[in-house]
Amino acid sequence: MPATQKPMRYGHTEGHTDVCFDDSGSCIVTCGSDGDVRIWEDLDDDDPKSINVGEKAYSCALKNGKLVTAVSNNTIQVYTFPEGIPDGILTRFTTNANHVVFNGDGAKIGAGSSDFLIKVVDVMDCSQQKTLQGHDAPVLSLSFDPKDVFLASASCDGSVKVWQISDQVCAISWPLLQKCNDVINAKSICRLAWQPKSGKLLAVPVEKSVKLYRRETWNNQFDLSDNFISQALNIVTWSPCGQYLAAGSINGLIIVWNVETKDCIERVRHEKGYAICGLAWHPTCGRIAYTDAEGNLGLLENVCDSSGKTSSSKVVSNMVSSRVEKDYSELFDGDDTSNAGDFLNENAVETSFSKGILNHEEVADDAMLASGLPRQQSFLLYKDESPIGVPGLKTVASFLEDVEEDDQAGTVHELPLRTSQRPFYDGPMPTPRQKPFQSGSTPLHLTHRFMVWNSTGIIRCYSDEQDNAIDVEFHDTSIHHAIHLPNTLNYSVADLSHEAILLACESTDDLARLHCLHFSSWDSSKEWMVDMPENEDIEALCLGQGWAAAATGALLLRLFTIGGVQKEIFSLPGPVVSMAGHGEQLLIVYHRGTGFDGDQCLGVQLLELGKKKKQILHGDPLPLTRKSYLVWVGFSAEGTPCYVDSEGIVRMLNRGLGNTWTPICNTREHCKGQSDHYWVVGIHENPQQLRCIPCKGAQFPPTLPRPAVAILPFKLPYCQTATEKGQMEEQFWRSVMFHNYLDYLAKNGYEYEKSTKSQAIKEQQSLLMKMLALSCKLQREFRCVELADLMTQNVVNFAIKYASRSRRLILAQRLGELAVKKAAELAITQVEGEEDFRNKLGAGYSDSATEGSQPWCQTQVEKDAEDSGETDDVEEKPETQKPGQNPFSKSANSSDVPAIKSVTSSNQGRVNPFKVTANSKESAVSVNLVRSTNILDNMDKSYKKSAALSRATNSEKSPVIKPLVPKPKSKQPSAVSYFQKKTSQSDKTEEMKEENPKNSSSEAPSLCSQNTENQRPKTGFQMWLEENRSDILSDNPDFSDEADIIKEGMIRFRVLSAEEREAWTTKAKGGTSVNGTEAKKRKHVVEESHEAENQKEKAKENLNLPKKQKPLDLSTNQKLSAFAFKLE
Repeated sequence: MPATQKPMRYGHTEGHTDVCFDDSGSCIVTCGSDGDVRIWEDLDDDDPKSINVGEKAYSCALKNGKLVTAVSNNTIQVYTFPEGIPDGILTRFTTNANHVVFNGDGAKIGAGSSDFLIKVVDVMDCSQQKTLQGHDAPVLSLSFDPKDVFLASASCDGSVKVWQISDQVCAISWPLLQKCNDVINAKSICRLAWQPKSGKLLAVPVEKSVKLYRRETWNNQFDLSDNFISQALNIVTWSPCGQYLAAGSINGLIIVWNVETKDCIERVRHEKGYAICGLAWHPTCGRIAYTDAEGNLGLLENVCDSSGKTSSSKVVSNMVSSRVEKDYSELFDGDDTSNAGDFLNENAVETSFSKGILNHEEVADDAMLASGLPRQQSFLLYKDESPIGVPGLKTVASFLEDVEEDDQAGTVHELPLRTSQRPFYDGPMPTPRQKPFQSGSTPLHLTHRFMVWNSTGIIRCYSDEQDNAIDVEFHDTSIHHAIHLPNTLNYSVADLSHEAILLACESTDDLARLHCLHFSSWDSSKEWMVDMPENEDIEALCLGQGWAAAATGALLLRLFTIGGVQKEIFSLPGPVVSMAGHGEQLLIVYHRGTGFDGDQCLGVQLLELGKKKKQILHGDPLPLTRKSYLVWVGFSAEGTPCYVDSEGIVRMLNRGLGNTWTPICNTREHCKGQSDHYWVVGIHENPQQLRCIPCKGAQFPPTLPRPAVAILPFKLPYCQTATEKGQMEEQFWRSVMFHNYLDYLAKNGYEYEKSTKSQAIKEQQSLLMKMLALSCKLQREFRCVELADLMTQNVVNFAIKYASRSRRLILAQRLGELAVKKAAELAITQVEGEEDFRNKLGAGYSDSATEGSQPWCQTQVEKDAEDSGETDDVEEKPETQKPGQNPFSKSANSSDVPAIKSVTSSNQGRVNPFKVTANSKESAVSVNLVRSTNILDNMDKSYKKSAALSRATNSEKSPVIKPLVPKPKSKQPSAVSYFQKKTSQSDKTEEMKEENPKNSSSEAPSLCSQNTENQRPKTGFQMWLEENRSDILSDNPDFSDEADIIKEGMIRFRVLSAEEREAWTTKAKGGTSVNGTEAKKRKHVVEESHEAENQKEKAKENLNLPKKQKPLDLSTNQKLSAFAFKLE
């Protein structure tokens, strides 16, 4: 009996309409573009219950008393049924949700949206959501696997995908549909459906046929079609038994197939030819409800028996009765015409059924060819010619049992391909390659989209029925005013810089074209175009400083000047993914190979296109998060390469660690919802800012309203950042990494603010000092030394002081050793490359470099001058005799200042200042280990004192101009030089005494100068070293450098017990006074031997000198001893 078509009736306003039945089939539920959901008891119901759910309702689904709707406010709402009471919002999207479906038990819903996302949401707990990402265009339809393992989806990107719900991965994808950019432009909404109960087949309407795919193997088993189908099919639905399949076309044709026989059993045409957009099969009987694109509701009755049992029984009973009649007809020879008529009728049924049997065999043959397995014996029972006896009845009974089992399994018959068979390859599956994209752009199919959003400006593209144009907006209007461009060539890729706008279009009928608007050009011609060769599309492009680059589908990268001159061209190792430019740097990301298990296999090249062209990264692998893909690549504002993957991990090139990639931020940590994302538009290193746009429930922002830019902080993924130690470690290394660009700028000759670097060093050293203090409190002294190794020379000073005051004596000693080691390494480096060091700093050691040792150095210069036999006696005599007046002054210490200063000023005018530095070369690494802590503790204060002393000296008389030397490097040599100067002077004096024992009067100035030095208090280590020097030299005859002797002496002196060291210290204090008394006696002897004239001259000068040196009346010895040795 053919299906009965009832007259259609008005249901909703014109537009897309959806329909479904309730669980019992007693009600028909529809929704439409008027925003209402209507509940019909029957098609003749003149007063259906209406529930307003929003402005527009695109889809509805009903299960277990829950009515779910996809509404125009981008939400999935749930209502109670049949009351229609709102029960909350299950999930949200950024754009319209196009389709919503329940799974088999009604515990979950699946929703697909125009923002390319699919969400699987738990109905009872909407926080339990899974997001399926992979479509590149709006989602058209969804269908749950009855076993709740897979979810099928169709999209405007032309693909049909099957997702594994648990892992949220795509199991298979077929490019079946015609691509479009929105649902309203889609040729078909492609409402696909799984076969009920078993889910063995997936039906997909493709053009004029329905393709059926086998579960798990995903083979295309067969297609269903009909000659009456003239337009594309829009929607399919299965009967509850899974034996029949109905489809509706865009011209109003409804067709029903028997899937087992592949026969078309019903054809019904819409009375007005409107597109069928909603189709639902009654859960218990042969009724189909359908809706069209004009809002009308229709109903087909008596389509078939949806259970499938009756029809199968009927066919079998007809077969049995036919055979019985045939057997009896042979006995009666068909004399009775009425019986003959009945017999003919029965033969007609049998003939029809025989045709069905043939179709069964054809299906079995097809299956056998596909699988290579023999057909099942049950399909051949109709060829049994045995009479209708017990065996025949048993055969029929067995057939009925098979039909019953098939019906209970929910399938037409068991196809020969068994589920135990598996594909030959069972390893990791290859990952589809990521398509090329432009950083800062939104998907191409959108009518209103961002072509690029970067730190310079924004390029928007509008391609709708009203306008097809491009708007360019600059963040800084001083660069250029806003620009409006017609988009007649359908440009799809763009980039923007401070110099130009670069556009490219795909090749359709014409060639691909590169278009540049050089708005910063000083001439009147501000545009140029270049056509690509045939079959060569531009897939990515970027702009730099004075150049433009375009990567094409022919695996070529073409370089141009900003004015349009073609430059170098080279081949890419793989298909390009994206590019970025900054200054002279070009960053290229491409496919190195095929990834597996959802991972992309990307490579990266970094080139510098300046005068000296070079490649920094040579196709190194680009690290990505597992099962993620690249979403943004570019440079920070300071020129450091960065990129972002789909999991929200931001990585930056760490130039200070061998050009490795370090994660600096995880944007997903700042997202409130699982479907929220941050769309990155720029990165700044100083200040540390990640500029991005928050996207609620989407991966990219809409063009209108204008999105607001948010600023996220950076955070390196260090361990235990909740603790104080972890926080400071993260802050320190982040500061180190984010200031690597300063070294890069300095290396490449760029200008930068030096105050920025000094501030960064100050911040880093402050963090190190805090970490050291924390480790010291935790009694982690070894860790303290490790931290001190990262400190600068000045900060080690504070570390030693902190350790001493904290009574960590062993730690203070270790830190002192570390400080000496650092100073020795620095000094050795200076000695080895002294000439280079001078050129680098200016012109050798300056006043600030020798402030601490200046008096001794100048005295030595004077003695050298005397030894060399200089003839300038007129100048030399008054200067050398001045120290002889010191014992007669009221205070020996106060008289030291004018005496030593006079020597200094007298020699500065005629002696090369670099001669002093050369004399100190041998002892450049001499350091007093025991007093090293004191040296560093007094470094800052001593520098201030010696600087004041140096300024006073230069103000008196300074004919030699000395360059300025950085302070940190000048302090240690000044303290180190003490040992060599004093030792060399004393040795020299003894030699001079032996050679000239009679000329004691001529040596008096030198002795007086030396005795002035000897008044300086000796340390215990100095006295110990003088007595044990011979032992050290005898044990180490290879020691030729004073620095080696000092080091060995330090080691031996440290081994002494505390009592022995204290004894030497006491001895040193007692020896000072004795030496002072002996010096005074010698001076008295010398003074008596002088003539009266010389005494008068000395007295005159002695009276005048204190007046000249009055501002420097403080004790120089006190200052210098505090600088070098004295404890605070």
